[in-house]
Amino acid sequence: MAFLKAITNILGSSDEKALDKLRPLVDQINALEAVYEAKSAGELKDVSNTLRNDFNEGRSLDDLLPDAFAAAREAAKRTLSQRHFDVQLLGGIVLHQGKIAEMRTGEGKTLVATLPAFLNSLSGQGVHVVTVNDYLAKRDAEWMGAIYNSLGVSVSALQHDYASLFHSDDFDGNTVKEKRITRQEAYGADITYGTNNDFGFDYLRDNMVDIAERRVQRGRPFAIVDEVDNILVDEARTPLIISGPSEQNPNEYSIYAKIVPSLREEEDYSVEEKHRSVSLTQSGIAKIEKFLKIDNLYDTENFGQAHFVENAVRAEVIYKKDREYVVRDGKVVIVDEFTGRLMEGRRYSDGLHQALEAKENIAVQRESVTYATITLQNYFRLYSKLSGMTGTAATEAEEFWKIYKLEVLSVPTNKPVMRTDHGDLIYRDQAAKYNAVVKEIKSRVEKGQPVLVGTTDIDRSEVLSALLKKQGVKHEVLNAKQHDREATIVAQAGRPGAVTVATNMAGRGTDIVLGGAMEPDSEDVAQWGKDHAHVLGVGGLYIIGTERHEARRIDNQLRGRSGRQGDPGETRFFCALDDDLVRRFGGERIQTIMDWAGMDDETPIENKMISRSIEGAQVKVESFHFDMRKNLVEYDDVVNSHRDVIYEQRDAVLDGVELRPKIQRMIEEECEAIITDGMSSAATENWDIQNVTTSVERIIPLTGDLTDPEYVFSSGQKNYSDQVRDQIGKTYGSFEAVLGDDNARSIERYIMLRTIDANWVQHLTAMENLRQGISLQAVGQRDPLVMYKKEGHELFQNLQSKIVDDVVHTIFKTGTPIDPELGTQTRLNSKVASQSKSVFKTNSSNRSPKRSVGTKVGRNEQCPCGSGKKYKRCCGLAA
Repeated sequence: MAFLKAITNILGSSDEKALDKLRPLVDQINALEAVYEAKSAGELKDVSNTLRNDFNEGRSLDDLLPDAFAAAREAAKRTLSQRHFDVQLLGGIVLHQGKIAEMRTGEGKTLVATLPAFLNSLSGQGVHVVTVNDYLAKRDAEWMGAIYNSLGVSVSALQHDYASLFHSDDFDGNTVKEKRITRQEAYGADITYGTNNDFGFDYLRDNMVDIAERRVQRGRPFAIVDEVDNILVDEARTPLIISGPSEQNPNEYSIYAKIVPSLREEEDYSVEEKHRSVSLTQSGIAKIEKFLKIDNLYDTENFGQAHFVENAVRAEVIYKKDREYVVRDGKVVIVDEFTGRLMEGRRYSDGLHQALEAKENIAVQRESVTYATITLQNYFRLYSKLSGMTGTAATEAEEFWKIYKLEVLSVPTNKPVMRTDHGDLIYRDQAAKYNAVVKEIKSRVEKGQPVLVGTTDIDRSEVLSALLKKQGVKHEVLNAKQHDREATIVAQAGRPGAVTVATNMAGRGTDIVLGGAMEPDSEDVAQWGKDHAHVLGVGGLYIIGTERHEARRIDNQLRGRSGRQGDPGETRFFCALDDDLVRRFGGERIQTIMDWAGMDDETPIENKMISRSIEGAQVKVESFHFDMRKNLVEYDDVVNSHRDVIYEQRDAVLDGVELRPKIQRMIEEECEAIITDGMSSAATENWDIQNVTTSVERIIPLTGDLTDPEYVFSSGQKNYSDQVRDQIGKTYGSFEAVLGDDNARSIERYIMLRTIDANWVQHLTAMENLRQGISLQAVGQRDPLVMYKKEGHELFQNLQSKIVDDVVHTIFKTGTPIDPELGTQTRLNSKVASQSKSVFKTNSSNRSPKRSVGTKVGRNEQCPCGSGKKYKRCCGLAA
């Protein structure tokens, strides 16, 4: 390893070589600085129009880059008194090229994003800047809005339930004024800030609208993802889901929540921490069967009860209050394990959230049915160009390339890093560790050094807070319960002697100023200068990590709060042998060594070999999570291919494509299939004329001889098929004459959209059910993924057939008599529209076969569900 490092030092890394190729561009930008300094405010604002015209006349964005970057730098100098450093220009170029710029924390990534955002906005297609939460989306849009406004570029911010615009008309020198706007207007701005959830859910909602004008997004040409590792790696395991309530009775969860407390670990169930799963033992199963008064929990008729029980056990054993979730205002709110922030509106799927509500004895909401879903991995792969920035991407470079085809480039710091990272201290247990942490905090506070303590969850932050209170140490706690005060707490975390106990939420998007945040209007500037100098003199901000996180990136983010822009700083991690990570990967071996050496509880181990062993454990966990995410995307790619086809069909309908030829062809093919099926036999005595005429008449009204069995028989298959095709054309013509062209087109669109949507929801449920049980294919020596693709394809074929079947059986049943022989024409009124909807619901709803057990239904027989269709074209499809 040392040899490889030596070779790299001599030859230079690949990142350095790539950045060397970009330095001539930086020189060009610097050469233009004087030119743009000489421009008036009006001339600077007009630069965007000039560059847009150049782009429209054929110049590429790469050609415009030096001028655009130079203009953005000048705007930042005038409005924010901040000048982009050369390394920030390099970072901006990397982002424009569609790569990930790894820039250390404190290097001004928010400012860097303004460069490629302004340049790419010149194309007129819009730029999305993605942040990790609403607070940062609004803060960054408002803060950087001054730059954009002075350049004549509009900027907006999406929030969970509203949107704001910071328009150039509102610019008053170096601030912007907020203006509430619609979501559609927000996407119409040149640059739009928002969270990954906002962008993703808006995409899903756009594919559920029934009128094109209700879509809010106008495309996905370019996205800059801030904290890209958090969004594209940590968040990637959680799919975005829009759902509605199911028919499941929520009160049943409370029954099963009462069973679990009586179960004992090891005796009744075992816990697999690595996979966060619980397995019931024979003893546990017997207890549950006795309580529920059933013979076999895993019998097919008890499948639903087994599902309830397993969720109840997981909720009790794996998911802990104030760690994975908090209870707030009578609701279970999920806590993001990577940022520590509350995830309002997010719910666990598959009944787990209901099990947690029952456990906490609060109102249990109904389980949900999925209407639309997409993983973040597949959403961001929809962008024509994607880039990102973070302080910690190198450890996940392989994943970024394999899944997103994104290259990672490390950009050097503006000033050398002066932070000292001390070795880990490893204690025997939690009590000894926390006592040592409190002693360390007290010693640092006594000399006036600010301390930031990072914990892995809310529960541990409150445990440490209680210990500090006992010792009389004044401190602030920053976790999901105090997220509203985040900005205030962080602003003062750098004051002399300040102590801040925080979960991971302090690790991203926060800037801790040494000496505390300076507010010239209300603070003594001279006093701030003294405080700043004092903190620099005592060693800067001191970071204490109370536990190693599963991902090295999260630890590095915490370290990065200190030593920004060449400031001094120190970091140290305090670990215990019973920490989750250490215990799972070799804590017992280290315990044996400590016992052998006769070390007491208060004496820590500081050993590089052990620290490397812990890092090795982190690598294993990261690799495990990568495999999980890779597996998730491989399975989601199957549904994604289905989603692309369905959403493309919806978009075509919304965009006004002519539907009559398509629907008429569907009807013709359906009728042709019915006739062929009933009259294709060479032996005419086997023809089922009655079934043919009945089935065709369920689709279109037949007149005259077309319903006469003798006439049909004498006509023969081909002649009768041609006559039915002519009848379809006449019926469609009458359909349009009766309703009027505009109403006919509306009915077509309505039926197509509702048929697609209703069947898509059922398909998503079927695919989810298939996914749940597909792993059993491995027992038969078959690859579950291959079988999932195969069976998923069959389900998709059935979906397409069902859509066609529903459309052709619905289109001429809008409640208005449609007879080609009638010359009357009536106007479509609200009653007809209502009838249309009711008929549609009848045709697209789930039907359950009403037949006795043991009776076999022939493929060509009428379906027993009462739909009037053949069994093979109705419930037989699902079978």
